[in-house]
Amino acid sequence: MVEIFKTDVRKRTNAKNILLILQKEFPHLKINFDLWDCDKILRVKGKTISIERIISLVEEQKYSCELLQ
Repeated sequence: MVEIFKTDVRKRTNAKNILLILQKEFPHLKINFDLWDCDKILRVKGKTISIERIISLVEEQKYSCELLQ
């Protein structure tokens, strides 16, 4: 399963910090950013993905995050 989120993360250092938080919470998932994409994509791959928790963790860092359909 792959879920794709639109964010407003622009800087690589901020993306790295968010990745550390997400990987600590979800060590079983493969997570990465595509900051070159116009939607500043956060891609999450794994068997079970907690969409609400991922959005919450990103928003706790003061960034927007929404699931792309």
